[in-house]
Amino acid sequence: MSGKILVIGAGGNVGRPLVKALQTRGETVRAASRSGAPVEGAEGVVFDFANFATVGPALEGVDRAYLLLPAGYLEATQLLLPVVDALAARKIKIVFQSAIGVDADDSIPYRQVELAVERAGVPFVILRPNWFSDNFHTYWKAGVAHGQIAVPAAQGKSSFIDTRDIAESAAAALTSSQFDNRAFNLTGPEALDYAEAAALLSEVLGKPVAYTPIEDAPFVEMLAGAGVPRGYASFLASIFYPVREGWTAAPTDAVQTLTGRAPRSLRTYAQDNRAALLA
Repeated sequence: MSGKILVIGAGGNVGRPLVKALQTRGETVRAASRSGAPVEGAEGVVFDFANFATVGPALEGVDRAYLLLPAGYLEATQLLLPVVDALAARKIKIVFQSAIGVDADDSIPYRQVELAVERAGVPFVILRPNWFSDNFHTYWKAGVAHGQIAVPAAQGKSSFIDTRDIAESAAAALTSSQFDNRAFNLTGPEALDYAEAAALLSEVLGKPVAYTPIEDAPFVEMLAGAGVPRGYASFLASIFYPVREGWTAAPTDAVQTLTGRAPRSLRTYAQDNRAALLA
């Protein structure tokens, strides 16, 4: 493999460390985003799911692509399936970032995209990350700042995964054929509920952080009040159902398999991102 690697969402929580990881491996990276700005020194290119005319030029000279739907978008099949078709038509290997648990039901939009990737006739790898550790300094940052995380998780546990581990897993999948035509559920090393996560953050940050379980409706209102579009807030509420049901708890060895090392713990994430969590 000697062509360029297209990283979609290159300025995001996974995309940026992925660009760095690929460059460390000596790969030529094209960083795709709506702005088209360079990322970590990699060539930037405009890529906008809402403007399909940007797709073709972004794929020129590319032989592998990291495909994800950036945060804020809801129409997974509508936006992703045409891109899958474009990648397949150009014989470009697809590494697709899906979400843990979607393989439970073929009617789930992300699962429909997975099936399209599997049928595309090109090498592929599907990565299904669990809940991001990094959510604590992005989505739940205001709660951490005020000393109270309020989400509709009840007592459900998640094996939170550091986005750096997602990026490094993706880099392995993009630079080797060893993992082709397989799907991997990416998790951290241990399952924690949000009360345990809050206690861990309290210890690392040196300030009290508590967890308050809430229902879906007040959660949506809280996010909407913070400026999150109501439709996306409702989507975020809906994906806590698998957490409450215990489907996001069990750790896997996928990160170890892909990268050759164990995934980072939530404690390591918190220690490494202490400044961002306290900012």
